[in-house]
Amino acid sequence: MLELSLAEIAEAVGGSVDPAVADVVVSEAPFVDSRLALPGGLFVAVVGERVDGHRYAAGMHAVLGSRPTEAPTVVVDDPVVALGRLARYVVDRLDVVVLALTGSQGKTGTKDYLAQVLATAGPTVATAGNHNNEIGVPLTVLRADRRTRYLVVEMGARGIGHISYLCEIAPPQVAAVLNVGTAHVGEFGSREAIAIAKGEIVESLPADGTAVLNAGDDLVAPMRSRTRARVLTFGVDREADVQARDVEVDDQVRPSFGLGHAGEWRPVRLQQSGLHQVENAAAAAAMALAVGLPLEQVADALGSAASASPMRMEIHERADGLVVINDAYNANPASTAAALHTLWAMGQRQGRRTVAVLGEMRELGETARAGHQEVGEVAATLGIDVVVVVGPEAAAIADGFGPQAVVTAGRDEAVAWVRQNVAAEDVVLVKASNGGALWVVADALLEQPETKGDRTAP
Repeated sequence: MLELSLAEIAEAVGGSVDPAVADVVVSEAPFVDSRLALPGGLFVAVVGERVDGHRYAAGMHAVLGSRPTEAPTVVVDDPVVALGRLARYVVDRLDVVVLALTGSQGKTGTKDYLAQVLATAGPTVATAGNHNNEIGVPLTVLRADRRTRYLVVEMGARGIGHISYLCEIAPPQVAAVLNVGTAHVGEFGSREAIAIAKGEIVESLPADGTAVLNAGDDLVAPMRSRTRARVLTFGVDREADVQARDVEVDDQVRPSFGLGHAGEWRPVRLQQSGLHQVENAAAAAAMALAVGLPLEQVADALGSAASASPMRMEIHERADGLVVINDAYNANPASTAAALHTLWAMGQRQGRRTVAVLGEMRELGETARAGHQEVGEVAATLGIDVVVVVGPEAAAIADGFGPQAVVTAGRDEAVAWVRQNVAAEDVVLVKASNGGALWVVADALLEQPETKGDRTAP
């Protein structure tokens, strides 16, 4: 972060300093979790439904809050709004290229690829985890400093106008829409409403910017009419400006493919498992090409990119050989279907029994039952050997899969079942929305069993 005095911060956000110690200088990026305090940092005291950040201000170097605290404080009407203003103040003073992306799924995977590709060309700051809202975006921006060349910002939306607001905080030169699915359809009401919100990201672009659009998504491709910027499309096995073709996978379902742009082709072999990673990589490639990186450099960087976010298609092997795919950070019908395809392919290629431990997919609204049932139907169509349904909220998965599904009351019962019924020759997928905390099941599976009892058939 740029070094700023409290006086400068107060002027930038329209606040006042209490007490009058304007010579205090903030030298570290802001934070909202008091447990992450750094010397020289700025603590943003957010008032939430259950926690008031002001109660944790004692001992902080400096605070951004809505009332005076025991620490030197920039007092504002709304700390979250002020945080956004501070981020815009800083980004306007940096010589940095802002690249923003949104989509119903694949945002974090694409962001991770893009950040690692751009890092081969210059210092890069990117969204940590999925911190993609009105707090996470400015916190990302404020990690940048004068050395930063590229700023990669993941943007999410809970309603119309949210992405427009985020683009005011971090105005992009390159903006991508990955897809429009059913994630958060419960908040928006329809895919068409989601498309309206997602498309705000390309509307924010300047005329000399670049909109990166998924050529294969029926609601994304038409967004070219919503931007004055040039358009660069990406796609897998279809006509697009940036193409991925001839996809093959190895025994861990790690894809290899040809990456093409402007008549030039380069081979890519990804380190992450799942065919869905190909589209993420193609999107990241298009964004990197948009800022001038050569195709050869992009392809080489994609091939060496490591997994950067936890609990997203993490593959672990227990000492006795059991394979666990921990994809428990988030879930919606499309991403769960993609994970199930990876599970099936891994089982086929390695000769393993396939077990899917699936929990609730949240924020689906009125489509929740249909979405869960659809996932069960996908598992049945693929021929997944065992489906373990976790919790009553996910019960419709069993309706889609059939009466042979194992239905458990919650995480504890699911843990007990898998410990008793999986064995070294199996591959197990664990997936649900983050609030389901199914990583507990994945962690339990990776503990070496004390005895090797006979596996009970489902």
